[in-house]
Amino acid sequence: MKNTVFIWDLDGTLLDSYEAILAGIEETFAQFAIPYDKLAIRSFILQHSVQDLLEQVAEERDLDAVVLNRVRGQSLAEKNAQVVLMPDAREVLAWAAEQGIQQFVYTHKGDNAFTILRDLGLAEYFTEILTGQSGFARKPSPEAGLYLLDKYQLDPRQTYYIGDRTLDVEFAQNSGIQSINLLESPLECNQKIGALMDILSLSLDEK
Repeated sequence: MKNTVFIWDLDGTLLDSYEAILAGIEETFAQFAIPYDKLAIRSFILQHSVQDLLEQVAEERDLDAVVLNRVRGQSLAEKNAQVVLMPDAREVLAWAAEQGIQQFVYTHKGDNAFTILRDLGLAEYFTEILTGQSGFARKPSPEAGLYLLDKYQLDPRQTYYIGDRTLDVEFAQNSGIQSINLLESPLECNQKIGALMDILSLSLDEK
């Protein structure tokens, strides 16, 4: 599998961080007297993104989305200890490294991602980590994917974006690469998994 490449999403894929994310949103909303409905917000951010949520709320309440996101980021950074690994994440990363699979991260998470990955002892697995502060257009824009393909001369037929949302599959398709996702998708580039350990049994050399 020496030509196989994994590009990982973080939240909901490698990191079980949604409770910390929701707690950060709750604290942010409280500061601005915004009603908080945990179930509705969780459903929204899984379907869209936290950024989309903040922009929508800011428009509805005549607030500054940039300020909301800054306050949320500060709150979330204080909750790093609440972020844990998804089941078998460390084992799958180690397996991929043993197989000679080159690994990257592309996440909408801010540069706090570097701290979390370092604290969890995962940073060493990745050739490069791209975050929401790396300057690329947000998913499903292929900008970050095309950057990695070009910089590292990756084979798009053997490059997989691994995520947990429809947005991640769309990013893979737009980038011209393959997708491994925890959700079902009608897009041909995608292979669905029920858990990260399922990656070990996928036919990665037949694309």
